Amino acid sequence: MAEIVRVVVDAMGGDHAPAEPVKGAVEAVKAREDIHVILTGKQEVIEKELSAFTDYPKDRITIVNASEVIETAEPPVNAIRKKKDSSIVVGLNLVKKQEADAFVSSGSTGAVLVGGQVLVGRSKGVERPPLAPLIPTTEGVSLLIDCGANVDARPSHLVQFAKMGSIYMEHVVGIKNPRVAIVNNGAEEEKGNALVKETFPLLKACSGINFIGSIEAREIPMGYADVIVCEAFVGNVILKLYEGVGAAMMKKIKGGMMMNLRSKIGALLVKPALKATLKSFDASEHGGAPLLGLKGLVVKTHGSAKAGEIRNAIFQCVQFKQQKINEKIAERILENKEGGAE
Repeated sequence: MAEIVRVVVDAMGGDHAPAEPVKGAVEAVKAREDIHVILTGKQEVIEKELSAFTDYPKDRITIVNASEVIETAEPPVNAIRKKKDSSIVVGLNLVKKQEADAFVSSGSTGAVLVGGQVLVGRSKGVERPPLAPLIPTTEGVSLLIDCGANVDARPSHLVQFAKMGSIYMEHVVGIKNPRVAIVNNGAEEEKGNALVKETFPLLKACSGINFIGSIEAREIPMGYADVIVCEAFVGNVILKLYEGVGAAMMKKIKGGMMMNLRSKIGALLVKPALKATLKSFDASEHGGAPLLGLKGLVVKTHGSAKAGEIRNAIFQCVQFKQQKINEKIAERILENKEGGAE
C-alpha cells in the first residue's frame, strides 16, 4: 500500500466554510486510500458537518480543535501573532512539527502567506517563496509564478522562481524541459521595465532552465510557455483578469444560447462538447496555488472554493509529496548558492 499523505485542511477558511472544506475532505478520502485529512477548526462545528456523511472511511479524517478564526480583513501579521489557536496557525504548526505533510486553506491569503513563511519556514537558500497557481491554456496548463506573495521582487527572486517553477512543472505536471518565459510588454530583449530588463539576461544565462525569452499577456492563454515568470503585482493582475474574462465569456455564451428557440435547440446539441471544453478551462480543476520554497507544503485555494477545488488541492498535495518537490527545490537552490551560480 502507498504511503499515507497527511493533509491538513482549514475547515474554517473561505466563503463556504465549514461545509465545502469538510465535503472536499470527505470526497478526497473516499477517492483515494493514500490520504489522511486533518480538519482544523471548531470541533463541534466540524463534527456537525461530518455527521451529514456516512459512507466514508472515518479513520482517515481526524479533527484538531482550534477555537479561533482569522477573518479575511484582519492584518495578517497581527492575526498570526495574536490568534495562535486559529485554524490557520494550528494547521501550519502541524506541518512545522512534521505531524502533517501539507496544509490547504481557502482562508485569508495574507495570513496563509505570512504564516507559511514564519511558521513553516523557508528552505535554506530560498530568498522569497512565490505563490504559483496552474492556469488553463489551449495546450493544457501553465504555471504562473508569482501571483501574490512578492510585489517588490528583485531579479534574483525571479531567477529562483524560474528554477522552482521548472521543477514543479517537470515533476508534478510531467512536462519535460518546461519552457520558461518572463512576462513583458514586447518580444524584444530591450523591452520592459527596470525589473524585467535586469532579470532577462540573468534568466538567459541561467543553466538548468529552458528560457525562451519574453511572453506577452495575450500569448499566455495560448500556452506558448509552461512557466510564466513575473513579480506578484503583475501576476495577480493576470490571474484576476484571466478569471474575470472567463466568467464574462461564460455569461455571454449562456445568454446567446438562450436568445430564441433556434439557439436553444443548438445549445442542446453542443452542450456535451461545450461542457467538456469549459471544464478544461476551469482553474479549480487543477487545485490550489502552492507556496513554493518552504520546508513543508502550503496550498492556497480560492476564497470562494467549493468542495471540488479543495478535493483537487488535496490530491495535488499527494503528488507534491510523492514527487519530493520540496526536497528537489531545496537541493537545486542550495546547489546554486554553494556553487556561486545563478
